[in-house]
Amino acid sequence: MEAAYLTVAAEGSDEFTEQRSRFIGFAKPVKTEEEALAFVAALKKQYWDAKHHVYAYVLRDSRISRSTDDGEPQGTAGVPVLDVLQKQGITDCVVVVIRYFGGILLGAGSLVRAYSKGASIAVRAAGVLERRSCSVGSVRCEYGEYGRVQPLVAEFGGVIDDSEFAEDVTLRFHLPCEREEAFQAQLTEITAGQRFFDKEGEEFFDFAKKG
Repeated sequence: MEAAYLTVAAEGSDEFTEQRSRFIGFAKPVKTEEEALAFVAALKKQYWDAKHHVYAYVLRDSRISRSTDDGEPQGTAGVPVLDVLQKQGITDCVVVVIRYFGGILLGAGSLVRAYSKGASIAVRAAGVLERRSCSVGSVRCEYGEYGRVQPLVAEFGGVIDDSEFAEDVTLRFHLPCEREEAFQAQLTEITAGQRFFDKEGEEFFDFAKKG
């Protein structure tokens, strides 16, 4: 399993005007090609009167990346949008840039810059999120050990998901896979070898927004 990847945090949009043409950029997290195309279709329906609905998407699991110029000169629209995602390493994301033609023709260079900008501001509006592969599990300890074990989780980049206070304390949490071994070594040291991380599996979790 890869250690981490970047995607967008939520649906977002922004717009600008270039030589009287209105460009509206949208970005949304998606997992499948069907989700990506459904988002494109919804925007085409909502903005039916726009001249162009350019889009691109990158999907992590299926390793699919696609783009379309939607009537713009070949290579001046879809490819620049896709390039924004690929250069930033963003996946599981669809970006749509809608253009309302303002009556002034734009040259190839201007179109590339405009569609790149439309994609960039859409991604910025959506927010870029890092998802990291994490070990998920728990540690059971005595109340007297809780004050040492609980801060240890955060020290190794972990996040506590649940705390159960019964006869003993059970902390359920996730932490980056690459920190698991070091965490266990430190846990063994501070508890004199009495406590261990009971790993249940691995999952991806949202960790930090970039930028």
